[in-house]
Amino acid sequence: MAGAVTAVVLAAGYSSRMGEFKPLLPLGEVSVLERVVTLFHDAGISDVRVVTGHREADLKPRLERLGARAVANPDYRDGMFSSVAAGVATVGAEVEAFFVLPVDVPLIRPETVRRLIDAYLNNRADVVYPRVLGQRGHPPLIAGHHAPEIAKWQGAGGLRAVLARWDAGALDVAVADEYILRDMDTPDDYRLLLERADRSAIPTEAECMALLRTVLQVDERIVHHGQAVARVAVLLGDALNRAGCSLDIPLLAAAGLLHDLARQEPDHARAGAHILRQWGFDPVAGLVASHMDLVVNERKPVHAREVLYLADKLVRGERVVSLAERFRPMLERHTHEPSVIRSIAGRLRTARTVRKRLENVLGFPLEKLITLHE
Repeated sequence: MAGAVTAVVLAAGYSSRMGEFKPLLPLGEVSVLERVVTLFHDAGISDVRVVTGHREADLKPRLERLGARAVANPDYRDGMFSSVAAGVATVGAEVEAFFVLPVDVPLIRPETVRRLIDAYLNNRADVVYPRVLGQRGHPPLIAGHHAPEIAKWQGAGGLRAVLARWDAGALDVAVADEYILRDMDTPDDYRLLLERADRSAIPTEAECMALLRTVLQVDERIVHHGQAVARVAVLLGDALNRAGCSLDIPLLAAAGLLHDLARQEPDHARAGAHILRQWGFDPVAGLVASHMDLVVNERKPVHAREVLYLADKLVRGERVVSLAERFRPMLERHTHEPSVIRSIAGRLRTARTVRKRLENVLGFPLEKLITLHE
């Protein structure tokens, strides 16, 4: 299906509020333009059409290298909708659906695009919108048969106004992607996205909660357990950093929140890691994959995997407990299953090993940091 989907990227404007030409600004190791084109390619869309106008000559050779098609808008001075019309006018009957995205919304996740395509395939809606934090964002995926009407639209209000005509047949898709709401109109906007570009593989707390509650609709007991584990992991991480470690606290927080997101699946650690990798959250996936079974290398510094592992083993439900209290019910429940007992006992030994390593770094027992209930 992705072969019948086109992306129209709007890059023709003056960037007057920014003061610099937005498509060519650096964002991480690439330009804003390359980031956006690559987003669609990574999502499986090969047909990316970039509407050009201001500084067209600077963009065309870059688009050729990126494998994207340049669409000239001679009327770009008339405003953004003139670029929408120019790009959409190239959408023919062979295109089943098309995205429209301003180039200044550059950090959208490929999984967001893939989810919108899947939703269109399953529903054939007039327009499919991504939604996060209760808001619709970029980019809408529009049924191809609406292209002629959009290209000829003469009314006020631009693309939003014409899309509103089909709102009764629209579909909202929950995503774990705050960047559908984040553009870069001003230098302050740009600085914020620049700071996040290299950290986008670590979801924010809001994205974690969106993934749990609206995308996957995880049982609230699992959500609350994750929140408790995250609190303990951050508490441990902060203390260890004060003692000389270099742990990534936002990574620990995200891993704590999400470690059990696939709790009801067989081999839930591996299943959860797979889901997280689909979203591009690879650093979190690496921690989640090992939160049930961990190999400790005592010759190396304390790793975030160990902190997450121990934090999970110190929380039963939403309650912080001792390791003995955490493991006792499992050992009692499986008394007559020797292989299961061996597995549980192995995890307890690992948890005790990690606890000892952390206490050696901290220089005091965990009870001075955390109240462990029996």
